[in-house]
Amino acid sequence: MATTPGVLFVCVKNGGKSQMGGALMRHLAGDAVTVHTAGTKPGKDLNAESVQSLAELGIDISTEHTKPITADMLADVSLIITLGKEAVVDPVPGIESRNWDTDEPSERGIGGMERMRLVRDGIQARVQALATELGAPKD
Repeated sequence: MATTPGVLFVCVKNGGKSQMGGALMRHLAGDAVTVHTAGTKPGKDLNAESVQSLAELGIDISTEHTKPITADMLADVSLIITLGKEAVVDPVPGIESRNWDTDEPSERGIGGMERMRLVRDGIQARVQALATELGAPKD
């Protein structure tokens, strides 16, 4: 059993929200938390606005790619975080699952980079709380 906590961030396409969650956790916790990202129905590409919103924080995910959930990922984590209502992962014995029902600014008429920054900031606040919960060292 791994002593380092592991988290799998999942959204539908693995092109935006789960990538942001994973990148923010890696940035914040470094090697203190094992991080994976995946999609329930992976898309072809990362969301360009997600990539740009993280670049604004000095986080580069341009070399990441979308991927499905794998047995290797599941063997490496003790927590699955689904982001948004649409991402559904069947229960996995021995792995806790939580849903982060993320804000969707587009429902309020907010689009483009303004929307993505709000989504990013909401995910960042939750990642910070989770990193603390998992015992990741603070800066």
